[in-house]
Amino acid sequence: MRDFFDYLWQRRDHLFDLAVAHAKIVLTAIAIAVVISILIGVLVYRRPRIAAFVLAVQGASLTIPSLALFGLLIPIAGLGYRPVLIALVIYALLPITRNTVTGLRGVDPAVLESAEGMGMGRLRRLLRIELPLAWPVILTGIRVSTVMILGIAAIGAYVDGPGLGRDIFDGLARIGSPTAVDLVVGGTLGVIVLALLSDVFYFLLGRLTTSKGIR
Repeated sequence: MRDFFDYLWQRRDHLFDLAVAHAKIVLTAIAIAVVISILIGVLVYRRPRIAAFVLAVQGASLTIPSLALFGLLIPIAGLGYRPVLIALVIYALLPITRNTVTGLRGVDPAVLESAEGMGMGRLRRLLRIELPLAWPVILTGIRVSTVMILGIAAIGAYVDGPGLGRDIFDGLARIGSPTAVDLVVGGTLGVIVLALLSDVFYFLLGRLTTSKGIR
């Protein structure tokens, strides 16, 4: 164990750089997925059949093994950053879209009727009432997607993607050598730390962006 901690200390700068690259691609994917998913959710939540179809399509995308999806994207996006980013966005869509639809449908109709009676138009009701009331549910979907794709991003090293997966795959390629286990465990621990930090971040974000009355 002491040797492993020595390994982590000696390679701390390298591991930090990999962790930063890992976090950047995940945050970029989440930002894109949030915009797409909330837009889709807003468009379909009042249309049950269309919403069911959209969620079914997004759910089907989650059944595609990540290695297979990365491989399918190589002819389109090549190797490196782009296929990993595209795949992460695809995987992140379902939890956010589903929670957006669920959150918007869960808004009390009496509240909407009162807002309509006060002269609020549909867009204003959406922005001022529905989305803020649905936000805690939407944020939960964003948190779930983030944690999920943090792990999937590591597999992106298979197609020369950035992040901690590089050390994991390097270690797997060196099985039997003295450094193999250190590489794999070090990269895996890095992903776990990022997942824990993301949970803390979303907890604080929820506290800051959700009014006390609906927490």
